[in-house]
Amino acid sequence: MSVSHGHWRAPVVLAYVAFVFVGISAGVGTVLLPAQIADYQVDMATIGLTFFTFAAGFFLAGATSGALMHRLGTRLALVVGGGAFVAAALLSAARPAFWVFFALQVLAGYGTGVLETVLNAYLATLPSATMLINRLHGFFGVGALVGPPLAAWILHGLGRSWTAVWLLLGVICLALTVGFLLVYPRTNGAASPTTSTQKQRLLGPVLRSPAVLLAGAFLGVYVGLELGVGNWGFTYAVGEHGLGDLAAGWIISGYWFGLTLGRFVISPVATRLGWTTARMTFACLGGVIVSSALVWVAPLPALAGAGFIALGFFLGPLFPTAIAVMPEVTEERLVPTAIGILNGVSLVGGAALPWVAGAIAQGIGLWTLMPYALALGLLQLVIWWLLAARMRRPAAVTATAD
Repeated sequence: MSVSHGHWRAPVVLAYVAFVFVGISAGVGTVLLPAQIADYQVDMATIGLTFFTFAAGFFLAGATSGALMHRLGTRLALVVGGGAFVAAALLSAARPAFWVFFALQVLAGYGTGVLETVLNAYLATLPSATMLINRLHGFFGVGALVGPPLAAWILHGLGRSWTAVWLLLGVICLALTVGFLLVYPRTNGAASPTTSTQKQRLLGPVLRSPAVLLAGAFLGVYVGLELGVGNWGFTYAVGEHGLGDLAAGWIISGYWFGLTLGRFVISPVATRLGWTTARMTFACLGGVIVSSALVWVAPLPALAGAGFIALGFFLGPLFPTAIAVMPEVTEERLVPTAIGILNGVSLVGGAALPWVAGAIAQGIGLWTLMPYALALGLLQLVIWWLLAARMRRPAAVTATAD
């Protein structure tokens, strides 16, 4: 796709802003849960059911976003996603009955999933897609870091209820949706005109594509590793290294900071070195494997902490890079649907593999977390080797100023 730099500068900037928002919306949940439990007078298991309804909506978005882009174009597809989230947020801010709040998470998940898929698909058609999408997901990390303190400030500093946070999210997303209408094109290279028959034949070819299936497996393992370490790393640091809660918390914050930093730093460095996307990813996977081993065998807590930060740093580019290579391994018209499927499938790994990590730790011991992470890193290396062989062109991780 040939497109002038000036033509896509504003949409890229707005995409970055939107992903900061998506990160904030993801990050506030951990702070809001205790307030919601107290308000609705439910237990942790009951409030946890909202995770499944949100995931169902997100998965539905992954399966349908490609067709949505083909039918409506980029701009209106983003409006649909933004509108769905705005509706869910504003209705949640009205403090509905619990069963209504429970159901609204489907709408929130759908809106979030559409926004993520469409923005990823749009940037995947642009020059320097690998770098742009790495930055995009880096800004998600920025939002995820900002979200918890923002929610805590609203809840405690301003003396407001959890519904005020949802109201703020709804207002921000409404402004973003207006921005989508003003800035984004009706169509792009990924949503080029097709016949009605072609539009109806998007999901089947994607699900039959070995490259897409490999990418889905890669991301499923990746998210399982990322969340497995993120969810259980605190417990590991306390139990295996005898750290206090504060020190262990800082280590896990360092892990997430490293992941965000990696998405901003590694791709530009690969650009200067003239590396291909495949070579950059192999290097990152090597870093993941070495970092996991370092945390496993580290004799000192400080060394383990450095290993956690390095692990996050090298994990950072893997998800966005797998998204960015979709135009290299599948037909142009299938890219939005393929990215949607990848987003949805990644949730499966994100749910199942951390659960397995916890079950193994419960049965054998906490020390198994890092060997488990190491094994998942090696599995990713094998899957990426198979996927890289199917890439049509050894594109360099080129950079442009934006």
